[in-house]
Amino acid sequence: MSDNSFSTTFGPSTPGLLNLVAGNTFEGTITNGLGAGGNIAGVATSGAVIGDPDPAGDVCSNPKRTQITMSGQNVGDLLNNAGVTWGSFMGGFANCAAVSTGTTGLTTADYIPHHVFFQYWQSTLNANHTPRTSVAMIGHQGDAANHEYDITDFWDTVKAHNMPAVSFLKARAIQDGHAGYSNPLDEQIFLVNTVNALEQTDEWKDTAIIILYDDSDGWYDHVMGPIVNQSNVTDDQLLGAGNCGAPKAIDANGTIQNGRCGYNPRQPLLVISPFARRNYVDHRVTDQASVLRFIEDNWSLGRIGNGSADAIAGTLNGMFNFDDAGYNHKLLLDPVTGQILNSDTK
Repeated sequence: MSDNSFSTTFGPSTPGLLNLVAGNTFEGTITNGLGAGGNIAGVATSGAVIGDPDPAGDVCSNPKRTQITMSGQNVGDLLNNAGVTWGSFMGGFANCAAVSTGTTGLTTADYIPHHVFFQYWQSTLNANHTPRTSVAMIGHQGDAANHEYDITDFWDTVKAHNMPAVSFLKARAIQDGHAGYSNPLDEQIFLVNTVNALEQTDEWKDTAIIILYDDSDGWYDHVMGPIVNQSNVTDDQLLGAGNCGAPKAIDANGTIQNGRCGYNPRQPLLVISPFARRNYVDHRVTDQASVLRFIEDNWSLGRIGNGSADAIAGTLNGMFNFDDAGYNHKLLLDPVTGQILNSDTK
Protein backbone atom coordinates (compact mmCIF):
# COMPACT_ATOMS: atom_id res chain seq x y z
CA MET A 1 0.00 0.00 0.00
CA SER A 2 0.93 3.67 -0.30
CA ASP A 3 0.90 6.12 2.58
CA ASN A 4 1.62 9.16 0.42
CA SER A 5 -1.04 9.20 -2.30
CA PHE A 6 -3.41 12.08 -3.00
CA SER A 7 -6.30 13.18 -5.16
CA THR A 8 -4.96 15.06 -8.16
CA THR A 9 -7.11 18.13 -7.52
CA PHE A 10 -9.49 19.38 -4.88
CA GLY A 11 -13.13 18.54 -5.47
CA PRO A 12 -15.74 15.79 -5.29
CA SER A 13 -16.18 12.56 -7.26
CA THR A 14 -16.30 13.73 -10.86
CA PRO A 15 -12.93 15.55 -10.87
CA GLY A 16 -11.36 12.47 -9.28
CA LEU A 17 -12.75 10.19 -11.97
CA LEU A 18 -11.66 12.55 -14.75
CA ASN A 19 -8.15 12.75 -13.30
CA LEU A 20 -7.95 8.96 -13.12
CA VAL A 21 -8.75 8.39 -16.80
CA ALA A 22 -7.39 11.61 -18.33
CA GLY A 23 -5.23 13.38 -15.75
CA ASN A 24 -7.23 16.49 -16.44
CA THR A 25 -10.48 18.23 -15.54
CA PHE A 26 -9.97 20.72 -18.37
CA GLU A 27 -11.86 21.45 -20.56
CA GLY A 28 -15.43 20.74 -19.61
CA THR A 29 -18.22 22.58 -21.39
CA ILE A 30 -21.77 22.97 -20.10
CA THR A 31 -24.27 21.82 -22.71
CA ASN A 32 -27.65 22.48 -21.10
CA GLY A 33 -27.19 25.99 -19.70
CA LEU A 34 -27.63 24.98 -16.07
CA GLY A 35 -25.53 25.84 -13.03
CA ALA A 36 -22.05 27.04 -13.99
CA GLY A 37 -21.36 27.94 -10.37
CA GLY A 38 -19.95 25.00 -8.43
CA ASN A 39 -19.47 22.94 -11.59
CA ILE A 40 -16.96 24.86 -13.74
CA ALA A 41 -14.15 26.87 -12.12
CA GLY A 42 -14.69 30.61 -11.95
CA VAL A 43 -18.44 30.32 -12.63
CA ALA A 44 -17.63 29.87 -16.31
CA THR A 45 -19.51 27.85 -18.91
CA SER A 46 -16.32 26.07 -19.97
CA GLY A 47 -13.09 25.34 -18.17
CA ALA A 48 -11.91 23.10 -15.32
CA VAL A 49 -14.54 20.84 -13.76
CA ILE A 50 -14.77 21.33 -9.99
CA GLY A 51 -18.21 19.84 -9.21
CA ASP A 52 -20.38 16.83 -10.01
CA PRO A 53 -22.16 17.61 -13.30
CA ASP A 54 -23.71 14.73 -15.23
CA PRO A 55 -22.29 13.64 -18.62
CA ALA A 56 -24.07 15.18 -21.60
CA GLY A 57 -25.59 12.64 -23.96
CA ASP A 58 -26.04 9.91 -21.34
CA VAL A 59 -29.70 8.86 -21.53
CA CYS A 60 -29.64 8.33 -17.75
CA SER A 61 -28.31 11.79 -16.88
CA ASN A 62 -30.67 14.01 -14.91
CA PRO A 63 -32.07 16.80 -17.14
CA LYS A 64 -32.37 19.00 -14.05
CA ARG A 65 -28.65 18.75 -13.30
CA THR A 66 -25.83 20.57 -15.05
CA GLN A 67 -24.53 18.45 -17.93
CA ILE A 68 -21.12 18.76 -19.54
CA THR A 69 -18.96 17.21 -22.22
CA MET A 70 -15.17 16.93 -22.04
CA SER A 71 -12.68 17.82 -24.76
CA GLY A 72 -9.27 16.25 -25.38
CA GLN A 73 -8.35 12.60 -24.91
CA ASN A 74 -8.74 10.00 -22.21
CA VAL A 75 -6.79 6.78 -21.70
CA GLY A 76 -9.50 4.87 -23.56
CA ASP A 77 -8.59 6.81 -26.70
CA LEU A 78 -4.92 5.90 -26.23
CA LEU A 79 -5.80 2.23 -25.69
CA ASN A 80 -7.95 2.22 -28.82
CA ASN A 81 -5.14 3.77 -30.85
CA ALA A 82 -2.78 1.04 -29.63
CA GLY A 83 -5.26 -1.79 -30.24
CA VAL A 84 -5.37 -2.74 -26.54
CA THR A 85 -8.63 -4.17 -25.19
CA TRP A 86 -10.29 -2.27 -22.37
CA GLY A 87 -13.61 -1.70 -20.69
CA SER A 88 -15.38 0.43 -18.09
CA PHE A 89 -17.75 -1.64 -15.95
CA MET A 90 -20.32 0.26 -13.88
CA GLY A 91 -22.84 -0.95 -11.35
CA GLY A 92 -26.34 -0.21 -12.64
CA PHE A 93 -25.28 0.61 -16.20
CA ALA A 94 -27.67 -1.96 -17.70
CA ASN A 95 -30.65 -0.55 -15.79
CA CYS A 96 -30.23 2.93 -14.39
CA ALA A 97 -33.65 2.75 -12.70
CA ALA A 98 -32.60 -0.17 -10.49
CA VAL A 99 -32.20 0.28 -6.74
CA SER A 100 -30.50 -1.88 -4.11
CA THR A 101 -30.65 -2.24 -0.35
CA GLY A 102 -27.48 -2.75 1.67
CA THR A 103 -26.76 -4.81 4.75
CA THR A 104 -27.65 -1.90 7.07
CA GLY A 105 -30.97 -1.14 5.37
CA LEU A 106 -29.81 1.78 3.24
CA THR A 107 -31.49 1.87 -0.17
CA THR A 108 -30.21 3.80 -3.17
CA ALA A 109 -30.22 3.82 -6.95
CA ASP A 110 -27.51 1.60 -8.44
CA TYR A 111 -26.36 4.02 -11.15
CA ILE A 112 -24.89 7.47 -10.55
CA PRO A 113 -24.29 9.30 -13.87
CA HIS A 114 -21.57 11.61 -12.54
CA HIS A 115 -19.51 8.57 -11.50
CA VAL A 116 -19.21 7.17 -15.01
CA PHE A 117 -15.57 7.63 -16.05
CA PHE A 118 -15.75 7.69 -19.84
CA GLN A 119 -19.28 8.94 -20.61
CA TYR A 120 -18.05 12.55 -20.56
CA TRP A 121 -16.16 12.19 -23.85
CA GLN A 122 -17.99 11.75 -27.16
CA SER A 123 -15.33 9.30 -28.34
CA THR A 124 -16.06 6.85 -25.49
CA LEU A 125 -19.76 7.58 -24.88
CA ASN A 126 -22.38 4.83 -24.90
CA ALA A 127 -25.28 7.28 -24.96
CA ASN A 128 -28.17 4.81 -24.81
CA HIS A 129 -26.41 2.18 -22.66
CA THR A 130 -26.47 -0.17 -25.63
CA PRO A 131 -25.58 -3.70 -24.49
CA ARG A 132 -22.56 -5.62 -25.71
CA THR A 133 -22.65 -7.30 -29.09
CA SER A 134 -21.42 -10.54 -27.50
CA VAL A 135 -19.25 -11.71 -24.62
CA ALA A 136 -16.42 -12.31 -27.08
CA MET A 137 -16.57 -8.66 -28.21
CA ILE A 138 -16.37 -7.12 -24.72
CA GLY A 139 -13.41 -4.77 -24.62
CA HIS A 140 -12.85 -4.76 -28.37
CA GLN A 141 -13.20 -1.97 -30.88
CA GLY A 142 -16.43 -2.33 -32.84
CA ASP A 143 -18.49 -3.67 -29.93
CA ALA A 144 -21.90 -1.99 -29.79
CA ALA A 145 -21.32 -0.88 -26.19
CA ASN A 146 -18.25 1.23 -27.13
CA HIS A 147 -16.30 -0.08 -24.09
CA GLU A 148 -19.02 1.03 -21.60
CA TYR A 149 -20.62 -1.90 -19.75
CA ASP A 150 -22.56 -3.05 -16.74
CA ILE A 151 -20.44 -4.62 -14.02
CA THR A 152 -22.16 -7.96 -14.66
CA ASP A 153 -20.53 -7.94 -18.10
CA PHE A 154 -17.13 -7.99 -16.44
CA TRP A 155 -17.87 -11.28 -14.73
CA ASP A 156 -19.24 -12.74 -17.96
CA THR A 157 -16.01 -11.94 -19.74
CA VAL A 158 -13.93 -13.29 -16.83
CA LYS A 159 -15.83 -16.59 -16.99
CA ALA A 160 -15.17 -16.71 -20.74
CA HIS A 161 -11.43 -16.09 -20.17
CA ASN A 162 -11.82 -12.95 -22.27
CA MET A 163 -10.99 -10.30 -19.67
CA PRO A 164 -9.87 -7.01 -21.27
CA ALA A 165 -6.25 -6.00 -20.76
CA VAL A 166 -7.41 -2.90 -18.82
CA SER A 167 -10.65 -2.79 -16.82
CA PHE A 168 -12.15 -0.02 -14.70
CA LEU A 169 -14.67 -1.26 -12.12
CA LYS A 170 -17.12 0.84 -10.12
CA ALA A 171 -19.52 -0.81 -7.68
CA ARG A 172 -23.26 -0.28 -7.50
CA ALA A 173 -23.79 2.86 -5.44
CA ILE A 174 -24.87 0.89 -2.38
CA GLN A 175 -21.39 -0.71 -2.32
CA ASP A 176 -19.17 2.20 -3.38
CA GLY A 177 -18.34 3.40 0.16
CA HIS A 178 -19.74 6.91 -0.26
CA ALA A 179 -20.99 8.44 2.98
CA GLY A 180 -24.75 8.92 3.22
CA TYR A 181 -25.93 6.27 0.81
CA SER A 182 -23.39 3.45 1.26
CA ASN A 183 -21.68 1.76 4.18
CA PRO A 184 -18.11 0.50 4.73
CA LEU A 185 -19.43 -3.03 5.33
CA ASP A 186 -21.20 -3.08 1.95
CA GLU A 187 -18.07 -1.64 0.33
CA GLN A 188 -16.03 -4.42 1.96
CA ILE A 189 -18.35 -7.06 0.51
CA PHE A 190 -17.84 -5.69 -3.00
CA LEU A 191 -14.07 -5.37 -2.69
CA VAL A 192 -13.49 -8.75 -1.06
CA ASN A 193 -15.79 -10.64 -3.43
CA THR A 194 -14.08 -9.00 -6.41
CA VAL A 195 -10.56 -9.80 -5.22
CA ASN A 196 -11.45 -13.34 -4.11
CA ALA A 197 -13.04 -14.13 -7.47
CA LEU A 198 -10.11 -12.80 -9.50
CA GLU A 199 -7.56 -14.64 -7.36
CA GLN A 200 -9.26 -17.90 -8.29
CA THR A 201 -9.04 -17.37 -12.06
CA ASP A 202 -6.41 -18.71 -14.43
CA GLU A 203 -5.57 -15.10 -15.25
CA TRP A 204 -4.60 -14.17 -11.69
CA LYS A 205 -0.91 -14.88 -12.30
CA ASP A 206 -0.87 -11.97 -14.78
CA THR A 207 -3.23 -9.59 -12.96
CA ALA A 208 -2.80 -6.45 -10.88
CA ILE A 209 -5.69 -4.89 -8.97
CA ILE A 210 -5.33 -1.22 -8.02
CA ILE A 211 -7.79 0.08 -5.43
CA LEU A 212 -8.25 3.84 -5.06
CA TYR A 213 -10.91 6.42 -4.35
CA ASP A 214 -12.31 9.30 -6.37
CA ASP A 215 -12.49 11.77 -3.47
CA SER A 216 -12.64 12.07 0.30
CA ASP A 217 -13.42 15.77 0.93
CA GLY A 218 -10.63 15.60 3.48
CA TRP A 219 -12.43 13.12 5.72
CA TYR A 220 -9.86 10.38 5.17
CA ASP A 221 -7.19 12.08 7.25
CA HIS A 222 -5.45 15.39 7.90
CA VAL A 223 -2.38 15.08 5.64
CA MET A 224 -2.06 17.72 2.93
CA GLY A 225 -0.27 16.99 -0.30
CA PRO A 226 2.13 19.25 -2.15
CA ILE A 227 0.47 21.90 -4.31
CA VAL A 228 1.68 21.00 -7.79
CA ASN A 229 -1.15 22.77 -9.63
CA GLN A 230 -1.76 26.37 -8.62
CA SER A 231 -5.01 28.25 -9.17
CA ASN A 232 -6.58 31.61 -8.31
CA VAL A 233 -10.21 31.40 -9.41
CA THR A 234 -12.98 32.59 -7.11
CA ASP A 235 -13.68 28.99 -5.99
CA ASP A 236 -10.21 28.63 -4.44
CA GLN A 237 -9.98 29.04 -0.68
CA LEU A 238 -6.86 27.07 0.29
CA LEU A 239 -4.49 29.96 1.00
CA GLY A 240 -7.11 32.67 1.19
CA ALA A 241 -10.05 33.94 -0.82
CA GLY A 242 -9.46 33.05 -4.47
CA ASN A 243 -5.98 31.81 -3.68
CA CYS A 244 -4.27 28.47 -4.30
CA GLY A 245 -1.18 30.17 -5.67
CA ALA A 246 -0.54 31.79 -9.02
CA PRO A 247 -1.32 29.33 -11.85
CA LYS A 248 1.54 28.31 -14.11
CA ALA A 249 1.61 27.84 -17.85
CA ILE A 250 1.32 24.20 -18.94
CA ASP A 251 3.23 24.48 -22.20
CA ALA A 252 5.69 26.58 -24.18
CA ASN A 253 2.79 28.60 -25.63
CA GLY A 254 1.97 29.94 -22.19
CA THR A 255 -1.38 28.14 -21.95
CA ILE A 256 -2.88 28.35 -18.47
CA GLN A 257 -5.54 25.93 -17.24
CA ASN A 258 -6.87 27.60 -14.12
CA GLY A 259 -9.15 25.93 -11.58
CA ARG A 260 -7.10 22.76 -11.00
CA CYS A 261 -5.83 23.35 -7.47
CA GLY A 262 -4.11 20.25 -6.07
CA TYR A 263 -2.97 17.87 -4.77
CA ASN A 264 -5.97 17.25 -2.56
CA PRO A 265 -5.73 15.54 0.88
CA ARG A 266 -4.29 12.04 1.20
CA GLN A 267 -6.26 8.95 0.21
CA PRO A 268 -5.84 5.16 0.28
CA LEU A 269 -4.08 3.42 -2.62
CA LEU A 270 -3.47 -0.32 -2.64
CA VAL A 271 -2.03 -2.82 -5.12
CA ILE A 272 -3.11 -6.46 -4.87
CA SER A 273 -1.25 -8.76 -7.24
CA PRO A 274 1.21 -11.64 -7.49
CA PHE A 275 3.60 -8.85 -8.49
CA ALA A 276 2.92 -6.66 -5.43
CA ARG A 277 5.67 -6.21 -2.85
CA ARG A 278 4.81 -8.14 0.29
CA ASN A 279 4.54 -6.42 3.69
CA TYR A 280 5.51 -3.13 2.11
CA VAL A 281 4.42 0.49 2.43
CA ASP A 282 5.46 2.82 -0.39
CA HIS A 283 6.30 6.43 0.49
CA ARG A 284 6.59 7.89 -3.02
CA VAL A 285 4.25 10.81 -3.73
CA THR A 286 1.51 9.60 -6.08
CA ASP A 287 -1.93 10.76 -7.16
CA GLN A 288 -4.91 9.48 -9.15
CA ALA A 289 -3.05 10.16 -12.39
CA SER A 290 -0.29 7.78 -11.26
CA VAL A 291 -2.64 4.91 -12.19
CA LEU A 292 -3.14 6.52 -15.59
CA ARG A 293 0.64 6.79 -16.01
CA PHE A 294 1.09 3.14 -15.03
CA ILE A 295 -1.33 2.09 -17.77
CA GLU A 296 0.35 4.34 -20.32
CA ASP A 297 3.80 2.99 -19.50
CA ASN A 298 2.82 -0.67 -19.30
CA TRP A 299 1.27 -0.63 -22.77
CA SER A 300 3.60 2.01 -24.28
CA LEU A 301 0.70 4.33 -25.07
CA GLY A 302 2.50 7.65 -24.78
CA ARG A 303 1.12 10.63 -22.85
CA ILE A 304 -2.27 12.32 -23.21
CA GLY A 305 -0.87 15.87 -23.41
CA ASN A 306 -3.02 19.01 -23.04
CA GLY A 307 -1.77 19.57 -19.50
CA SER A 308 -2.57 16.06 -18.26
CA ALA A 309 -1.17 15.29 -14.82
CA ASP A 310 0.26 12.03 -16.26
CA ALA A 311 3.36 14.05 -17.18
CA ILE A 312 4.25 14.76 -13.55
CA ALA A 313 2.51 11.88 -11.72
CA GLY A 314 4.65 9.75 -9.42
CA THR A 315 5.31 6.15 -10.36
CA LEU A 316 3.56 3.10 -8.89
CA ASN A 317 6.52 0.87 -9.77
CA GLY A 318 7.80 0.90 -6.19
CA MET A 319 4.71 -1.05 -5.15
CA PHE A 320 5.65 -3.95 -7.44
CA ASN A 321 8.36 -6.57 -7.41
CA PHE A 322 8.43 -8.09 -10.87
CA ASP A 323 11.36 -10.35 -9.93
CA ASP A 324 9.04 -12.20 -7.54
CA ALA A 325 6.29 -12.87 -10.07
CA GLY A 326 6.82 -16.62 -10.02
CA TYR A 327 5.05 -16.97 -6.68
CA ASN A 328 1.29 -16.87 -7.28
CA HIS A 329 0.14 -15.23 -4.03
CA LYS A 330 -3.49 -15.75 -2.99
CA LEU A 331 -5.23 -14.49 0.12
CA LEU A 332 -8.96 -15.16 0.40
CA LEU A 333 -11.04 -13.24 2.94
CA ASP A 334 -14.54 -13.54 4.34
CA PRO A 335 -16.48 -10.71 2.64
CA VAL A 336 -18.63 -10.08 5.74
CA THR A 337 -16.05 -10.27 8.54
CA GLY A 338 -12.82 -9.58 6.63
CA GLN A 339 -11.15 -12.53 8.33
CA ILE A 340 -8.72 -14.78 6.46
CA LEU A 341 -10.37 -17.84 4.93
CA ASN A 342 -7.43 -19.31 3.08
CA SER A 343 -3.89 -18.17 2.39
CA ASP A 344 -0.85 -19.47 0.57
CA THR A 345 1.25 -16.34 1.21
CA LYS A 346 4.66 -16.76 2.82
